[in-house]
Amino acid sequence: MVRDLGAGLRRIAERIPEPGDFRSPLRSVRLTTVLGIALGVAFGVCFLTGVLSHFIQHPPFWFRWPSRPVGLYRFTQGLHVATGLATVPLLGAKLWSVYPRLFVRPPLHGLRHAAERLAIAALVAAALFQVVSGVLNVARWYAPMPFFFTAGHYWIAWLAVGALLVHLGVQLPVVRAALRRPAPAGADGIGRRQVLVAVGAAAGVVTLATIGQTVRPLAAVSVLAPRRPGTGPQGLPVNKTAAAAGVGPAALDPAYRLVLAGFGRSITLSRTDLDAMPQHTAALPIACVEGWSATGTWSGVRLRDLVALVGGDPAGCEAVIESLEAAGRYRMSVLPGPHLADDLTLLALRLGGEPLDLDHGFPARIIAPNRPGVLQTKWVGRITVRRTR
Repeated sequence: MVRDLGAGLRRIAERIPEPGDFRSPLRSVRLTTVLGIALGVAFGVCFLTGVLSHFIQHPPFWFRWPSRPVGLYRFTQGLHVATGLATVPLLGAKLWSVYPRLFVRPPLHGLRHAAERLAIAALVAAALFQVVSGVLNVARWYAPMPFFFTAGHYWIAWLAVGALLVHLGVQLPVVRAALRRPAPAGADGIGRRQVLVAVGAAAGVVTLATIGQTVRPLAAVSVLAPRRPGTGPQGLPVNKTAAAAGVGPAALDPAYRLVLAGFGRSITLSRTDLDAMPQHTAALPIACVEGWSATGTWSGVRLRDLVALVGGDPAGCEAVIESLEAAGRYRMSVLPGPHLADDLTLLALRLGGEPLDLDHGFPARIIAPNRPGVLQTKWVGRITVRRTR
């Protein structure tokens, strides 16, 4: 059996093409360098905006996120997803440009070369993981991912950046030399420039075909955008419906009561009680981690007014918001002090002047400025106010 396995491996090795079989006059160190710089910039933007989004959703003790400007998260997350999608053709072109090096023989020669190859393997694997999982998340297709997307995407991002820095440290002399070398003249030079133009055009087409999900004027040309403004009930897209959350009967029950608790007090408020309180209106976007966003005109009760009912000072408090959902990773969220005290933060009862659609969170939902949509809790059943200082 061992002899047969050895013979099989030798036959496979004999079929591996030599590097010369992959030669192309379009490939060059300079082309690879330019593609690498573009991909590195794109990965840097994605890393910074992605870590920011993760910290907003899972804040460490030292992290503070403001409530203004209201569209800041909309911009950073839209940039994150748009840049991530644009890396698809960039990554493909970069891998094509270095593909022959995968078959260099011997595969390892010395510790330095082994370390370089290990960093490249980690970088390629992490980059492919980030791009593929990110596209699946934008499409909300989680079946191929047997892990929690947010955690996996976050931790592999650190691996990708670490491997990128190691790779850059090893290749920096090569990069400098390639950039100093004049671009080749003749057909080869023209062909390589055409490759760069084609890759840039592909990235531009991908961007135009998807960015309309957050830039409304481009919605008409964004034919690949999974969520576009103007779609969904009351003109806003919906990720999770009431049926999927299993909250329909509880949300529509005439006996519904909002429980407001804090500082040793507990108050129950019906929908009629909430309607009788001072009402306020705010035009705020829903900005989701998948990159789409859409602005709605929301009306309801200010959260700071609800905090005052239990004797709290919004400046020194935070509120734990619980949904009528029985289970789910985001059935509960925490509104920190800056958002709790902001006049634009509402327990929304209406959207566009009409009662909330059930899929938008009827009988009541949170809408706060500069906050991910996943934290804008729908079907609110309980608000607990607690002191932070």
